[in-house]
Amino acid sequence: MHRIVVALVTAATLCVSGVVATAEAKEKPAATLRLSGDSVAAGVGFSWGEGTLVYKGKEYPVSVEGLSVGSVGITSATASGKVYQLKDIKDFDGNYTAFSAGATAAGGGSVTTMRNQNGVRVELVSTTQGAKLTLGPSGVRMKIKEKK
Repeated sequence: MHRIVVALVTAATLCVSGVVATAEAKEKPAATLRLSGDSVAAGVGFSWGEGTLVYKGKEYPVSVEGLSVGSVGITSATASGKVYQLKDIKDFDGNYTAFSAGATAAGGGSVTTMRNQNGVRVELVSTTQGAKLTLGPSGVRMKIKEKK
């Protein structure tokens, strides 16, 4: 009897996980994000000072801290991604932490999925050949810059 209960619970968990994954796969992005960065020092990582968030047809400059590229010999890198669950522009600001395991994109770039405290999810793909994006130990801080 115990084995039957365990089997049913496992099957139910797998079904729910599949439904959630399918729903997320069909979800349309609320915005797009483009980032570029230059290395601070060889082997140390990158300081991502620039980015652009395109939300509801408007472009917003973004500051990014805590994202690094774990590849030796790369002095600059770019990344682009899709932003989900962004219902208000002020929900974009925050500390993003890893949401799912990284994957490899076509062409050798890496995919990083992260989520902030407001539930905003970013799927970021490195567009620099061979660059693997990694989040800092405390996550990645992203913020809309003040327009001057």
